[in-house]
Formats: sequence, C-alpha cells, structure tokens
Amino acid sequence: MVESLRKPFADELEEIRTELIRMAGLVIESIPRCTEALLSSDLAAAQEIIHADNLLDEASLALENHCHQLLALQQPMAGDLRAIMAALTINYEIERSGDLVENIAKAMRRMYGTEFGPRLRGLITQMSEEAARLFRFAVDAYADGNSGLAAALDDIDDRLDRLNHQCLAMIVGEEGREMGDLVSGVQLALIARYYERIGDHAVNIGERVRYMVDGWRPGQPEELPDDQEPDIGAEAPAG
Repeated sequence: MVESLRKPFADELEEIRTELIRMAGLVIESIPRCTEALLSSDLAAAQEIIHADNLLDEASLALENHCHQLLALQQPMAGDLRAIMAALTINYEIERSGDLVENIAKAMRRMYGTEFGPRLRGLITQMSEEAARLFRFAVDAYADGNSGLAAALDDIDDRLDRLNHQCLAMIVGEEGREMGDLVSGVQLALIARYYERIGDHAVNIGERVRYMVDGWRPGQPEELPDDQEPDIGAEAPAG
C-alpha cells in the first residue's frame, strides 16, 4: 500500500527534474545564439531571444506552482523535501539566467551598429562559451546528482571572472576608445557582467545540488580528505 502511494509522488518529482533540465537546456542554447546576434548586430535574432524569455518565465512559474502543490499535499520528508526545496531554488537560478541572456539582447539593441575590434570579439566569444560551459556543468551535476562536480563549479567559475576583468580592462583601454561611444562602452561593460552573472547562477545551482544530495549548506566546512580525518579511536590526550 505504501509503495502504491509512493510511486505517484516519485513520478511527480521526476517530472519536476525533467522540466528543470529542459528549461536549463533552453538557457544553454540561448547563450551562443545571443552572442552571435550581438556580434552580427542581428536585431531579428535579438527579438526572438527576448520573446523566448517570456516562454521561460511562464514555464518557471508553472514549475514553482507544481513544487508548492507537492509541498502542501504530500508533506515530503528528508531527501524528498530537500529535492523539492532545491528544485525551487534551481528554478529561480535558471529563470534569472534566462533574464540575463535577454538583457544581453536588449543591450545589443541599445548599441546597435557598434563595431567591435578583433580582440573584443574574441573575448566576448570566450565569455559566452565559458558561461554556457559552466551552466552545462551545473545542469549535468543536477541531472546526475553529482555532488563532486557541483562542488567544483566555484573553482571553474574563476576563469569567467578573469575574462570579465579582461573585458573591462579592454573597454577602458584602447579598444574602448576606438568605439568612440560612451553609451556603447557602458552597455558592453554590462554585457560582460551579464555573462559573469550567468556563471554565478551556475555556481548557485551547484550549491543546491550539494544540499539536495548531501544536505550540505553554504558556510559549512568542507569534509576533510580520508587521510586527514581525525582518528576517533585514538586516546584523548592526558588532562
């Protein structure tokens, strides 16, 4: 009897998991498309990306309502409760990342016609690739329940942080002066920040995966390696 009641709830959790992976996939696909629109000044492609974010927002709201229904009707405990709470947070991180991609498209419209030098184009492309890679790793960690990969995301994100700093240095340097437009320079600095923030949301997803899998929370000390764990069988030192 318990198993017969349990199966539908397990199916509900799997539906939430599948929908989150689908939504995250939409964000991953949109990052390079938005970058291409930026670098080619493609206004039609930018509009498509802006419209697609509305669909992602609707999916996010529906998933949030689904999670709230499960919390109210099923009253899950332990690991199932962590899975639903993690899903709510991951849903938010995905939705906000979609907003950031939309922001890149909108910023492109404000700086339409701006010419990028080869170095800036290359750096923007690198930031786009790194943001998509980080988000893909985060989704893989969630899909596989891989706490190790989730924990590594913070270190992997360091590269995207460095690229952001390099881009800002270029904007205030010779490449920025060549653009000859303060508004375009400001918009490009914001775009670099948007890519960097997508990486931050990927790291946040990793933290929620660790919470879901291990019960770990940010601020808790990391576990010591096996060869550094204290010997609980050793005698206590003399008083």
